[in-house]
Amino acid sequence: MEMNAGKLIHAEFHCHTVYSLDSGNRIQPLLQRSAKMGIERLAITDHNTIRGALLAKELDPERVIVGEEILTSKGELLAYYLYEEVPRGLSPMETIARLKAQSAFLAVPHVFDRRRHGWHINDLEEILPHVDALEVFNARCLSARINRLGRDFAEQRGIPMMAGSDAHSLVELGLASVWLPSFDSAAELREALKSARIQGRLLSPFEHFRASALIAAGRLNPFK
Repeated sequence: MEMNAGKLIHAEFHCHTVYSLDSGNRIQPLLQRSAKMGIERLAITDHNTIRGALLAKELDPERVIVGEEILTSKGELLAYYLYEEVPRGLSPMETIARLKAQSAFLAVPHVFDRRRHGWHINDLEEILPHVDALEVFNARCLSARINRLGRDFAEQRGIPMMAGSDAHSLVELGLASVWLPSFDSAAELREALKSARIQGRLLSPFEHFRASALIAAGRLNPFK
């Protein structure tokens, strides 16, 4: 498929559903909210599972990207365009090997956020040749400085950059997103990121409160 370089689409690259134990996002309302917001690509990246993403893909195949946020033995990785789940707890290089076997797109989320499985610099240096992008803006970071560190690092190394809301509730959806040419595969995403524009803001303290309430409500009956 040839990408239309003239028209940019709106993409959310980091979002959770109730299949992540810390999220209250039920799949149907999440898809409806995404459509209403004009999000044309929605990567569902639940913690260490692709079950929710596969279910969402069945309901909205054009919009949904099957992804996973995987906790390795050293830090977390984001992966897109998966068809097989990768378990948590493997070494970074074993995790990367399993993702590469699926021709997945790999990114490092909230790179220097040590509160949320951020990477030590030596471990990060080891995996950098094997990843496609760094998430340099994450709306759930408590400090703008953490995102700036990630962006400065990516710019210095010439590494493609992404953003994501890390939405665990609907109030967070779309807070950080990317505008880029249309894409429908990992290979096309790599090319589209060359023309990408990141936009975003941090989750406010009041929104953190609302998000916590929504997550708690969603966890009461997650598969309703």
